[in-house]
Formats: sequence, structure tokens, C-alpha cells
Amino acid sequence: MNNLKKDREFQLIYNSGRKSFGYYSLIFFKKNDQNLKRCGFVVSKKTGNAVCRNRLKRLFREYYRKYEEQIKDNYDIIFVAKRNAGEKIKTLKYQDIEKDLLKVMNHNKLFKNQGK
Repeated sequence: MNNLKKDREFQLIYNSGRKSFGYYSLIFFKKNDQNLKRCGFVVSKKTGNAVCRNRLKRLFREYYRKYEEQIKDNYDIIFVAKRNAGEKIKTLKYQDIEKDLLKVMNHNKLFKNQGK
């Protein structure tokens, strides 16, 4: 897993990439020319306390780990948790996040084989 770390990398994707909304999440993505996939995970302090934010990041990372092989190469993707994900953290399951992200990723044709 190649992570985006620098603020300027995030800003480049925010400003010149595309974005797509799900119910619990928002993704920003941009094609890169480095022949690898990179990802970043963002959860604002407005979303909840530290426990809530860390759990949401773990759920996003697990989704990415599970589907990393199927995601197209040459893309930078930032997963951003929406506030309603933090509000529902007590009842939120991995399957809810997975279903939401699959819908968003399929809609934007970010999978190698679109049969997923």
C-alpha cells in the first residue's frame, strides 16, 4: 500500500482531481503518471472523537486492502469520511462502508474489471 503523505500531494488531488459522493464517504481521485496506486485517508475532527476517527480510518484501510488488486493502477485516491459516518459510528459495520464504497468506485469505473 503506497500512501499519500505530503500536504501538497493531497492539495493537488483536491484541486485538480475529480470527486464523488457516497452516503458515508467522499472520494477524490486523480490519474497519476507514476505507474502505481496511492491512497490517503482523511477524517475531520468534526466527524467525532479520536476513537471514532481512528475506527473510520481502519474501516477505509481494510476496504482498500481487500480491493487493492482490483483497483486500476495509476490512480491517487483519497477516502474522506462524512460527518454522518461519525454520527452512526456505534451501529456502523464494515459491510456498510464496503457497500457504499463499492457503489462509488464502480460508478467512477475505478476497478479493473467492472463486474464487481
